[in-house]
Amino acid sequence: MLLLSDPSVGRTPIRECGEPLVDLRTVPALRVDPRMAPTGPGYAHLRLGVVDRLVTAQTYLPPGLYFLVIEGFRPVALQKKYFDAHKDRLRAAEPGHDEDWYHVRASRYISPPDVAPHVAGAAVDLTLCDVDGAELWLGTEVNDTDTEHCHTASPSVTGEAADRRRMLSDALTSAGFVNYPTEWWHWSHGDRYWARVTDAEAARYGPAELP
Repeated sequence: MLLLSDPSVGRTPIRECGEPLVDLRTVPALRVDPRMAPTGPGYAHLRLGVVDRLVTAQTYLPPGLYFLVIEGFRPVALQKKYFDAHKDRLRAAEPGHDEDWYHVRASRYISPPDVAPHVAGAAVDLTLCDVDGAELWLGTEVNDTDTEHCHTASPSVTGEAADRRRMLSDALTSAGFVNYPTEWWHWSHGDRYWARVTDAEAARYGPAELP
């Protein structure tokens, strides 16, 4: 499993394409859940090219299913807050390791800020909903990393939840997204992790800022 803390991800060059961040709440085809609104307006933004791919990916879902976007862009300061807080939790739960261990361990679920796909506006956390916008069950809540049930290919997730994960994965993969395998809800395109996984020469998106 390639983690975001892997040095090869950090060595991947960026050729910034300059695409703007787009407010998903202005895109009629997409549904945006407001649960992350208290973190600031960034949660509802993604790069233009990522938005286009997301709309395309949704057309690959079976009839009656839609994406429910939970979070997109995160400012660097917010990503750092999340990463540092997760390392603090690990230190309290598993004391006695060196800083490198906590850095790598934290990166299983929270990206180091310097390579974070969310910081580039290239990553989206999402799930599925029905035509009325009701969220569907995919085996865990979005952002629930307390157990390895959240791993995309977890064998403990079966039945309808597993089928829905496959539908979500098939649609997003067909549109050019890559998944972070410890989180079934996390998908990205154009960032350093995407470039490393797909053997692209460079990432298309570096750190972004809201207009």
